[in-house]
Amino acid sequence: MILRNNRSSIKQSNVLDKEVLLEKYGLDSFDFKVKNDEGIFVCSKFRELDLIELDQLLQTVGWSRRPMRRVKRALEFSVLVVGVWRHDDKFPRLVGFARCTGDGILEATIWDVAINPVYQGLGLGKVLMKYLLKKLKATGISKVTLFADAGVIKFYKNQGWTLEPKGTKCAFWYAN
Repeated sequence: MILRNNRSSIKQSNVLDKEVLLEKYGLDSFDFKVKNDEGIFVCSKFRELDLIELDQLLQTVGWSRRPMRRVKRALEFSVLVVGVWRHDDKFPRLVGFARCTGDGILEATIWDVAINPVYQGLGLGKVLMKYLLKKLKATGISKVTLFADAGVIKFYKNQGWTLEPKGTKCAFWYAN
């Protein structure tokens, strides 16, 4: 599978051995490379998140610290949780994250989309969002809402999200 976006920053996928990918990241994960970085990145919905590593990621993007037990519960009640790792044979590093809540049938809401600032601008956020929407669509979900800060609205608008009437807090995506 080769992924492309408008800026062609995604070079290729399937760069890891399939057995390594399955063992370290689980079913339905995929690997890819990006321009301007030597690393291999992996999107996965099955690799377990380390709560301390997740907390560190969220702090790097400027979010306030949340109680670990509440974060754990939020993840348990989410319909989809996805991580993006920079692959390393010994210690893969979480560099991106997002989660979805909803009924799991008709509608979902995407929350907490975060990419480590060191890796922003490489296309990881776009890959993460495409992966999320693909997985939600595969379950039959056709309406997705997203709440985002005003500073990142342009990012979502450029991906085809429709803004709510005031254009300040949330966006909508509908499956075709």
